[in-house]
Amino acid sequence: MNRTRIKICGITRLEDASAAVAAGVDALGFVFYDKSPRAVTVEQVYDIINALPPFITTVGLFVDAPMREVTKTLCHIPLNLLQFHGDEDAAYCEQFGMPYIKAIRVKKGEDVNAHIASYASAAGILLDTFNEEVRGGTGETFDWSLIPASTTKPIILAGGLTPENVSDAIKQVKPYAVDVSGGVEKEKGVKDAAKINAFVRGVQSVAVN
Repeated sequence: MNRTRIKICGITRLEDASAAVAAGVDALGFVFYDKSPRAVTVEQVYDIINALPPFITTVGLFVDAPMREVTKTLCHIPLNLLQFHGDEDAAYCEQFGMPYIKAIRVKKGEDVNAHIASYASAAGILLDTFNEEVRGGTGETFDWSLIPASTTKPIILAGGLTPENVSDAIKQVKPYAVDVSGGVEKEKGVKDAAKINAFVRGVQSVAVN
């Protein structure tokens, strides 16, 4: 049985991180974007990461952040992976000398593979719902049929995933990983342990060839 990896994004509290780790997730995402209701400070994330067990990937999410802001964050927090969710080009993403994933908001009529090709250095590509007003965390799904059957990079599927629809999403898209935030929350920025467990069960119920 091949395994779909799981990332829980928008972690703001140690208890939520602990619940996610206990449920068996692979990665935790921290949002360094002050316009997000799930935004965190360096101090918050430092305390959470220091309490984590080994082998959990920590991901810092940035949206069109000044280079010095990302660099300063990396000086204080031992992140494993960067996630860029704005209009950053490949040169920007590469300058930090760390593995990164690039988010692409999927729009009908646009060539997804052409976007992916623009980020040849990315460790993976996160596909999310396009919304003119919001950079991720929309709680809305997009048309999964717009995703090419074959891509040159591992695909992380995001956008409106929930415990109820994640198994169907995996069956259709067969992504390398899934990324959820609002779908496992009690309220914005506060996770629900029962929903996290249900989400993980939904992922684990699907064998991907």
